[in-house]
Amino acid sequence: MTNDKFEKIDNQVPGQTQAEQPGVEEDMHPAPIYDDPNRKGADKLKGKTALITGGDSGIGRAVAVAFAKEGANVAIAYLADQEDEDADKTLELIEHYGGKAMKYQTDISIEDNCEQLIHQVIVDFGELNILVNNAGKQFPQESIENITANQLKETFETNFFGLFYLSKIAVSHMKKGDCIINTSSITAYNGSKDLLDYSATKGAITSFTRSLALNLSDKGIRVNAVAPGPIWTPLIPATFDAKKVAEHGSDTPMKRRGQPVENAPAYVFLASQDASYMTGQTIHVNGGDYVGS
Repeated sequence: MTNDKFEKIDNQVPGQTQAEQPGVEEDMHPAPIYDDPNRKGADKLKGKTALITGGDSGIGRAVAVAFAKEGANVAIAYLADQEDEDADKTLELIEHYGGKAMKYQTDISIEDNCEQLIHQVIVDFGELNILVNNAGKQFPQESIENITANQLKETFETNFFGLFYLSKIAVSHMKKGDCIINTSSITAYNGSKDLLDYSATKGAITSFTRSLALNLSDKGIRVNAVAPGPIWTPLIPATFDAKKVAEHGSDTPMKRRGQPVENAPAYVFLASQDASYMTGQTIHVNGGDYVGS
């Protein structure tokens, strides 16, 4: 799949919105690209079990597909009834590539739900080797004065607290060679004038990734992150107005938004033994944007 194809598809994206988060992939036009059929797996994750939050669509779906191609069994977690169709489609894709697949609808902002989710994955799959903390919300606001206490709380509870709870619970089931991969964002490094609270959660995730990597190094459990730039996922039409959706990604050096499939190889790399000497690191998949220190 060539860069020319991504550019052609990006030029076909009209301004569009969806009523509420987390958004529905089946309602996006054109649909995000989540798989490259020409990319073959190499059994890099054969026999592994992965849990991906926000795995029904967007980056999560692309990662689920890529993991299945590499021989992994994949559990996906998602939030709302409106995502059922997306989740079922992702299960079909995982199974198409030979992986065992199961879905779990839950709100990870609640610690008890996280504990139950990990417990059920262990019951259903027998183990957990890879945790991908990918679920997230964002609520653009032009002024800090418009960010309510409730919005701040909801953003942190989903983006950071849920990630923290799941990591805390998962590590007791993990062994040497297993790993955690967190989805950070370019906003953690460069900020975002309209996503103040979201950017703050991503900064917390980046610092947490580095700290947890040190904390778990003696156990041989690696912790890394991927920091995407503007990617065509359901979160975009579900949170921005039509004009911003149409212009999304045009200010990057590559002059376009990225596709979920362009992120997936970074997660495969970090989950595999190819990254055996990497922990506490972040891979930036952002269209060439400069990443500030």
